[in-house]
Amino acid sequence: MSREPGADTHIGIVGCGNILSAYVRGLRTLPTMHVLGCADVDQERASQAAEAHGIKEFSSVDELLDDDAVDVVVNITPPVAHAAVSKAAVSRGKHVYSEKPISASLAEADSLLHALSTASGRLGCAPDTFLAAPNQTARAAIDAGLIGEPIGAAATIPHSRAEEWHPDPSFLFGPGGGPLLDMGPYYIVGLVNCLGPIYSVSGATRIGANPRRVTATNRRVDTVRVTVPTHAVAILRFASGVLGTLTASFDLWSDHVQHIEVYGTEGILRLPDPDKFEGDVTFKANAQNEWRVVPPVLALQNWSSKDGVPRGLGVADLVDSLAGSLHRTSAELGYHVLEVLESIEESSRTETVQRLESCPSRPPALRAGDLLGKVASTGDASVRASEP
Repeated sequence: MSREPGADTHIGIVGCGNILSAYVRGLRTLPTMHVLGCADVDQERASQAAEAHGIKEFSSVDELLDDDAVDVVVNITPPVAHAAVSKAAVSRGKHVYSEKPISASLAEADSLLHALSTASGRLGCAPDTFLAAPNQTARAAIDAGLIGEPIGAAATIPHSRAEEWHPDPSFLFGPGGGPLLDMGPYYIVGLVNCLGPIYSVSGATRIGANPRRVTATNRRVDTVRVTVPTHAVAILRFASGVLGTLTASFDLWSDHVQHIEVYGTEGILRLPDPDKFEGDVTFKANAQNEWRVVPPVLALQNWSSKDGVPRGLGVADLVDSLAGSLHRTSAELGYHVLEVLESIEESSRTETVQRLESCPSRPPALRAGDLLGKVASTGDASVRASEP
């Protein structure tokens, strides 16, 4: 089911948890995106969300999926429900954009992609933050040769401190959660956008503090029992030959870490938190001590995290792909990200190096006229290899 460029898109959201408001806020900045309504297995939660955002309350998930007025389903259910909801939606001919991860396991992802192969709907998958200025700027700098030949990369994922602000963070410490599947997708997709797909991984994982005490003022639970690794360390071998390291931890309570660094023969790039749509990319030449800001290649308008990180660029990317644009937040990329993260756990369990089966193309760089034409202006794209 293709769509005309610029056509209005009516969106139904399945899942009315904490992240719904971020999607509503983000999608409302996109002129052709219209949030029609929401549904949840908890009808009271759906009713409260619909009233809070002035949208339609569907009486069930099935009612939303069967509504001909819904063009795209945004699936923001808990990770363990991602595959089932996405499969049900594409089987009804809907296009779907799913929160990360694409599913809670590779086995579920395989079943979902098989269903997608015979369906008329298209599937996109979060995260979409790599579409914003920081990751696109870093990619442009690397491609222009600013750091010379890329040699290595290091990524560190600190704890999101969910126990302090989420009313019930239980899902973060059970199947489909943990620092790898919760925050790992932002870092892995950012690295793949900059450096290409990952060829193999080796890793070690463990559980830290258990149980976890929840201190959020609006908490619905006091403690959470942990059943998945909360601390992971991995070596990533990229198909390009770059070697990377990843530390992902719910036991690292610090905001003062370098989220992503890329090392080259001529210098180093530092990237800001890939969970956000903003922040500076900085560069230091190997023979110098001074860090400087790399001019951004684009600037998002009205897309600030001041009131919480908005969501929805990936939905626009999916819709644009239906009108013939390149699909960046694709199901294939989402599958690769999940395979990387699940393979780290498998490597730890078996004490073996895991070679990946998936090898998607690096997502195409953003171009003028693509989705960001709706929300972005062109920045200073003068990244040059000859810069000092």
